[in-house]
Amino acid sequence: MSGGARGLLDRALRRRASLRQDRRTNAFRWLNAAGDGAPGLTLDVFGDVAVLSTYDVVDPGPVADAAMGLLPLRAVYRKARPREAGRLHGEERAALAPALPLRGEPMESVVVQEQGLSFRIRPGEGLAVGLYLDTREARGWVRAHAEARTLLNCFSYTGAFGVAARAGGSMRAVDIDLSRRSLAWAEENARLNEQAPPESDRLAGDVFEWLRRFGKRGERFDAVVLDPPGFARGRAGTFSASRDWPGLVAQAAALVAPGGWLLAACNVVSLSGRRFDAALAEGVRQAGRTAEEVARPGASEIDFPSPPGEEPPLKVRVLRLRGANLRRR
Repeated sequence: MSGGARGLLDRALRRRASLRQDRRTNAFRWLNAAGDGAPGLTLDVFGDVAVLSTYDVVDPGPVADAAMGLLPLRAVYRKARPREAGRLHGEERAALAPALPLRGEPMESVVVQEQGLSFRIRPGEGLAVGLYLDTREARGWVRAHAEARTLLNCFSYTGAFGVAARAGGSMRAVDIDLSRRSLAWAEENARLNEQAPPESDRLAGDVFEWLRRFGKRGERFDAVVLDPPGFARGRAGTFSASRDWPGLVAQAAALVAPGGWLLAACNVVSLSGRRFDAALAEGVRQAGRTAEEVARPGASEIDFPSPPGEEPPLKVRVLRLRGANLRRR
């Protein structure tokens, strides 16, 4: 970190001036690893709490101290992130994300704003704190295109895409997640935004099993969001982003009404944009559909800059699907 931690953070903060001036948003990435000259480090701001993530053996103390000196933060939490968190068990994950902050006072939760919507963050409860900031633009796209539509939000986590869809006027937004705790968190987020979706629109269980159930019932949605973890275990087996995107897309695409859209997001660095596009195309083909790409609402360059010549790790594609499912039943 040439120039010291304080100089590095100060320069990064000035590059994010437009975000900081937006009173509708107070959650952003302050430091984006090599894109901001700090390989192996990221720093996320959630209101007056920051989360510092280290991906290599890095002393987080100087960065935490500098952050506390530059912004009026109440706490800085530290996460020691493995390359594939989905493969870790509970005790292993807990050891990497201490419940107490590295600096400042413990904060059980904090409510932040993103484009005028409210979300609850729990900075000390594990590696994931409640909101993935790199998909902010994707949530904005969903909100802008959700009016009068039904949406199926797969791997919903704390329901942020569902909240965005309802804020955009969707008729219905269904959240599916394996974790009942995440779904309860999604309900909290809905209430924070004065939304009251029925309990029947929060579905606990394996996404692949639910997709099969919807298919058997002939149920269709105007839009489907797919934002799975890079690796996940469920009753139907395991999901690996490097291997299983075509099958996931094939099942999801079969549920999209003609003219509807499917948003797919993947943050696995080892899966290139070219391979991701090929996987999506293969899934659409397996579903007996055709599609056109209509948008790529990836991570904002303001707070997620990439090093020159490198592809951004987050890949987001929105596909409009034509025709009905042509596969034989």
